[in-house]
Amino acid sequence: MKRQELAYIYGMLAVFLWSTVASAFKLSLRYVGYVHLLFYSSLTSLTVFFLILLFQGKLRLLRENPKSHFRSVILGFLNPFLYYLVLFKAYSLLPAQEAQALNYTWPIMLALLSIPLLKQRVTTKNIIGILTSFFGVLIISTRGDVFSLHFANPLGSLLALSSAIIWALYWIFNLRDERDDLLRMFLNFTFGFIYTALVLMIFSGFYLSPLKGTIGSVYVGLFEMGITFLVWLKALRLSKTTAQIANLIYLTPFLSLVIIHFAVGEKILPSTLLGLGFIVGGIIIGRSK
Repeated sequence: MKRQELAYIYGMLAVFLWSTVASAFKLSLRYVGYVHLLFYSSLTSLTVFFLILLFQGKLRLLRENPKSHFRSVILGFLNPFLYYLVLFKAYSLLPAQEAQALNYTWPIMLALLSIPLLKQRVTTKNIIGILTSFFGVLIISTRGDVFSLHFANPLGSLLALSSAIIWALYWIFNLRDERDDLLRMFLNFTFGFIYTALVLMIFSGFYLSPLKGTIGSVYVGLFEMGITFLVWLKALRLSKTTAQIANLIYLTPFLSLVIIHFAVGEKILPSTLLGLGFIVGGIIIGRSK
């Protein structure tokens, strides 16, 4: 099999797995609270990363330049702790179709935050793309009743958009981190898990979730937070150009809607499809040369 064909296989596998997680979030939250979902899923991811480090013989990297590992104190707070805490709460308040679409605005948030934080120049196409995507946000948040400005669930929409901002910040702070990808993920999840455990101990207390909640949490830990990132990185490294694989990611929110409809049982609203179209269109406009 050719190298590029293998890259597409890895890329499509990652896209499919990420397309299932919105449904997994919503189904899991029927049986377990959002803090407990984060606790069990991040524990699953942490275990997976440790086992892969062990299998690849990379645990020795923990002893190399230990001062650099303190970056994970902040990075782990942003992701997985704060990002998923906010995102899971948003999913508990909103239909899955709305939460995943609003969360998908993170490339737009990244473009906005890159202006002050990375001193990037804003272009006319950037502005058009941003405005186009935020019109899509307005369509989804008002469920099509744009001109009334009546938001179906203001808190849920605000949390979903906030999760996109947190993810964009995490992405920016990762740019200067030259540590091994797997090691960085392991350390970020180590500190993120500690933060989650403290919040759980102080505010909720530990309890064993029902079996369906546990299965859902493990699934989220494996295929949202964990190995799918490594599959995606593998696809990018095998591909001749990043763009050939990166463009596959635009399929994710639309495929996710199909899975949400059949797995969760939500009727996909026309406003969600239209708004998501504007969001993705704005992202593409903002990125085009």
